Amino acid sequence: MKIKTFIAIPAMWIWANTNLIAQTDTKTGDSISEKPKQGWNIGALPAITFNSDIGFQYGVLANIFNYGDGTLYPDYKYSFYTEWSRTTKGGGINQLFFDSKYLMPWGMRITTDLSYLTQQALDFYGFNGYRALYNPAWEDRNSQEYKTRMFYRLERRLLRVDVGLQKPLDEIPVRLLGGIAFFDIKTQPVNLNKLNKGLEGDEILPDVPGLYDKYVEWGIIPEKEKKGGKLISLKAGLIYDTRDNEANPNRGIWSELLVAFSPSIDKNLESYSKLVFIHRQYFTLIKDKLTFAGRLGYQGTLSGNTPWFMQNYMVNSFPKTTTVDGLGGSRTLRGVLLNRIVADAVAYGNAELRWKMVKKYIWRQNFYIALSAFADGGQTVKEHEVNLDRIPVQERQEYIGDSEDALHLGYGGGLYIAMNQNFVVAINYGRAADKRDGTSGLYINLNFMF
Repeated sequence: MKIKTFIAIPAMWIWANTNLIAQTDTKTGDSISEKPKQGWNIGALPAITFNSDIGFQYGVLANIFNYGDGTLYPDYKYSFYTEWSRTTKGGGINQLFFDSKYLMPWGMRITTDLSYLTQQALDFYGFNGYRALYNPAWEDRNSQEYKTRMFYRLERRLLRVDVGLQKPLDEIPVRLLGGIAFFDIKTQPVNLNKLNKGLEGDEILPDVPGLYDKYVEWGIIPEKEKKGGKLISLKAGLIYDTRDNEANPNRGIWSELLVAFSPSIDKNLESYSKLVFIHRQYFTLIKDKLTFAGRLGYQGTLSGNTPWFMQNYMVNSFPKTTTVDGLGGSRTLRGVLLNRIVADAVAYGNAELRWKMVKKYIWRQNFYIALSAFADGGQTVKEHEVNLDRIPVQERQEYIGDSEDALHLGYGGGLYIAMNQNFVVAINYGRAADKRDGTSGLYINLNFMF
């Protein structure tokens, strides 16, 4: 697939910085003087890409912070995040996210998310990691085995409304979490009429079944679940948090134990629950310069039967990212194909060295540039149930492997440009250690992964 990308990274300087109150005081950090921000501050980036299959994408994302009188800095009073983008062939992202520790009574933190995503070519590689065989030749039009560039893709429309509250407990760094989310998810094969618009010759996508179609035909994706569904998720848990700051901690622990329960509100879906444990820890190696960050996570079905289209939804306490699919991709295993490991229970880990190499106060903003080196890994712990009875014997060996899943690894490095600590443009490049997980991935988004 030929992809061209034109993303203006230092268009961070489109921040249209409307810092409404001037800085007067200087707050000293670990080793370098830094001016605390006051009032409103905006960071923005254009989202401009071209992909021959989904078309030209255009849009903007922005993060707006209110720092009050500056005494909270680098913390903020309010944060608003918004992203809007469209593709010329009908895809789009629409997201509004709000976060504040200072709006609600009793010191409660509130996070709200409203998102509507139209994803025309979402990655789908089957279930249970290496159990589902991946053949890159099937999506390579230069190969004699070529089927279609969309073989491992499906269309998904996702509406998400998420509200969470975190209540701190007195005198200990523990918070109680409660939340509710509504999802309306629609899945179907890719829309060839839209995707073939404007294409000519061998670029035209052939009308052949993709993996999603095969899984529906064979009953691996149940008939009643093939088009998605509506569900509610009730979330409760405990959070332990001793970080010195949230955007890029130098030291501390951030751990959470959560249970997400989805009662049946759709006649085609059963009730189910997920257990989630995530431990993140940060160590200062060189004061204000070099930090080691580590994360260990587990997510698994606790009761009931999770619908196939929710197995890749990664639950957490702070749902700021636009997409939370995994394992694989920019938020879980960099370099590994998105959604490469989808199972009833998964475990994963990330190790990262972060080096702040330049810190400057320019244009009335606090900037730093950081580099990172990382290694990510994850695998299936419990398989998603797959009934193979309807797969023709001659095709089974092409789609389903005999061996159990093993560790999937990705490694690479990143570049980060941060403004006032909280607006962080992240550029990560990861490589897959095993060709069964793809080759590599370049990711341009906001914030550190954890």
